[in-house]
Amino acid sequence: MALEAYASQNTDKIHPDVLSQARISCYKARDAFYSCLEKESSKKPTEIATVGLLYPVECKKTREEYVRQCRPTWVKHFDRQYCAKKRVQRLLDDNDSRRGV
Repeated sequence: MALEAYASQNTDKIHPDVLSQARISCYKARDAFYSCLEKESSKKPTEIATVGLLYPVECKKTREEYVRQCRPTWVKHFDRQYCAKKRVQRLLDDNDSRRGV
């Protein structure tokens, strides 16, 4: 009887408000971690994240929160995006310093 009552509920129903809240909290945790990376960029990175991303120990708590709030595939995707952005920025900075007058 209890099983029938449970099965009769629409468990496949999608709750967009819950999904959007989870996404927003993930984005906030991501932004906090990457702003910590930018703020602590002068310190030596000692911790290793996904896709070879290195970060200083001062950002460890924000990284843990970021990993806890976001799906693992999202974390990997955002880390790849961040590394690619940094790589392009580094290349652009190198090209600016090599240009003549």
